[in-house]
Amino acid sequence: MNAHRRTRRTAVGALLLVPPVTAAVVGPLVTDADIPSDGMPYALDDGHPLGTDALGRDVLTLVLRGGASALGMACGAVALAVAVGAVLGLAAAASRSRWLDDLLMRPVELLLPLPSLLVISVVGVGWRGHPIAVALAVAALSVPAVARLLRAAALDAAGGPVAEAMRLQGESWARVLFGHVGRTVLPVAAADAGTRVGVAVFTVAAANFLGLGLDPTSPDWGVVIAGSREALFVQPWAVLAPTLMLVLFVVGINLLVDGLLPHARQPGRKTGARRAAAWNR
Repeated sequence: MNAHRRTRRTAVGALLLVPPVTAAVVGPLVTDADIPSDGMPYALDDGHPLGTDALGRDVLTLVLRGGASALGMACGAVALAVAVGAVLGLAAAASRSRWLDDLLMRPVELLLPLPSLLVISVVGVGWRGHPIAVALAVAALSVPAVARLLRAAALDAAGGPVAEAMRLQGESWARVLFGHVGRTVLPVAAADAGTRVGVAVFTVAAANFLGLGLDPTSPDWGVVIAGSREALFVQPWAVLAPTLMLVLFVVGINLLVDGLLPHARQPGRKTGARRAAAWNR
């Protein structure tokens, strides 16, 4: 991909992110937490630019108010997953002990076969309406994949000559791990996080759509879509407006990351046999 195409892709991604991010950040500041039900259900006029939902609430206000939870839970979950997964993956890659590697990686891998919506449904039953609980569940489901990816990406850097020289010079374990190995795999972590944000947004929205997440009266975009889906042909904006925000965010974040990190090369790309063997350990 040439520089012009990368720049264009980055610009398009950033442009697509403007409406949903602005709604999520600015929306709660310019709207009231208690959205009044002062309109007729599924009205298309009567002073409401985008009509009303099933409860007679203004759809534009719901769109402005619901982005904070829809995007906040997903981005928070990914940030936590990357932080925890990076520590586990880098520590496992830099460890010189097979048992320590297994101790760090094998427990989190138990979460890999668990269906995401099943875990979120269990969390939703126990802590219904708590966005933090949903975000923690999404983060826990993402940690194993992040840890495995970063461990594989960091293996060559952790065992390379630079890391060995730092150890011989008496550098601390933390400095070798985060100062050298962590910096080496940063492009891989950033590219993976950009893709994972879109998956997290979809997972959170799907959980709310199925009634497994937030309260049914919440202005969250996924909840609004679920509550108004039966009126798609009567009052389409009640469904299309929050859906458009989710689509713009997911497409925009992927284009932005793809444009900023087009040639993110995983360390040790030329030594694929070593990494493949490490994945099978």
